[in-house]
Amino acid sequence: MRPAFAVGLVFAGCCSNVIFLELLARQHPGCGNIVTFAQFLFIAVEGFLFEADLGRKPPAIPIRHYAIMVTMFFTVSVVNNYALNLNIAMPLHMIFRSGSLIANMILGIIILKKRYSMFKYASIALVSAGIFICTFMSAKQVTFQSGLSEKDGFQAFAWWLLGIGALTFALLMSARMGIFQETLYKQFGKHSKEALFYNHALPLPGFIFLASDIYDHVVLFNKSELYQVPVIGVAVPIMWLYLLMSVVTQYVCIRGVFILTTECTSLTVTLVVTLRKFVSLIFSILYFQNQFTLWHWLGTSLVFIGTLLYTEVWKTLGTTKSQLPKDHKKD
Repeated sequence: MRPAFAVGLVFAGCCSNVIFLELLARQHPGCGNIVTFAQFLFIAVEGFLFEADLGRKPPAIPIRHYAIMVTMFFTVSVVNNYALNLNIAMPLHMIFRSGSLIANMILGIIILKKRYSMFKYASIALVSAGIFICTFMSAKQVTFQSGLSEKDGFQAFAWWLLGIGALTFALLMSARMGIFQETLYKQFGKHSKEALFYNHALPLPGFIFLASDIYDHVVLFNKSELYQVPVIGVAVPIMWLYLLMSVVTQYVCIRGVFILTTECTSLTVTLVVTLRKFVSLIFSILYFQNQFTLWHWLGTSLVFIGTLLYTEVWKTLGTTKSQLPKDHKKD
């Protein structure tokens, strides 16, 4: 039942988190820093209480290694959230981040000297083509928005280009962090909960440099429309409610992925996360009425088909079928 429970957490937490993140970004596109800080603070406090045992439990992996991992993790989180403030639409943001397979393969070849089958190279080509199509079509939409002058259109395109650069940097940095984490686990053993805690606790002092921006958004959140909370009958600014739900759903999402990694194979985890991204994308488009053309649909299809092909689902299905009793095969 734990794997099924974990899948439920992933879909419920991650998909609903996308909703609240977009609700926040639509009201205040530059709110990424306060959202990231709130999520880090919540997970750090929870980990300090239940994983670090109020600081009495020493880490299994030396802190100096976590410091490197945390620097990369903090950078990826901040850059990904800030990209939403650079003319990057939520659907493109989600699709672009699905290119993690490409980044992992490139850095795996360069750093770990890995080699892959031609079929995996082909699946990566599909993902690359899908991201290129979506990126190109979004560029056209940004450049040729109705009502923009030539100068404003060029500025909008320049900001969009900067956003694409930020997403690319975050994608490569995230892949490098994964490789670094993989080498640490091989050396010290798997300590995912511990890594989750330190990845969120150690970066907290870094938010001092973002204090001004965070404070500005605290003021903006306080001025947002009041919402009457049912049952308790208290009116709170709706942006704080969105932020609270974003933090809670992000925690549920991360916990679900953690349980999956301990209970299921990496293939199952990849499939669940991929399908979750697809469901989130569809919901974002339909519910928020984001502009999405047939070309975007083609690009999205290529991204997810390529991802599924990369995981070699057919081999797993073939192995499962060959292990069934003969009576079942006849059925």
